[in-house]
Amino acid sequence: MRYYVNDNPQSTGEHEVHEDGCYWLSLANSKTYLGVFAYCSTAVSEARKHYSNVDGCKHCCPACHTR
Repeated sequence: MRYYVNDNPQSTGEHEVHEDGCYWLSLANSKTYLGVFAYCSTAVSEARKHYSNVDGCKHCCPACHTR
């Protein structure tokens, strides 16, 4: 699966990681392509190279959603 991180933080400060095709990703004004990964946890780790406060989308990456 292809993953992206929203460059604009949520109101709570975290940058959300999304799978390609997620409705919420389509609303992002700016996003960074992270790559193709088998697991959202790997994508979240990659996103932490760009932002320190990262969380998975509760809709497309529920296994990586912690907040």
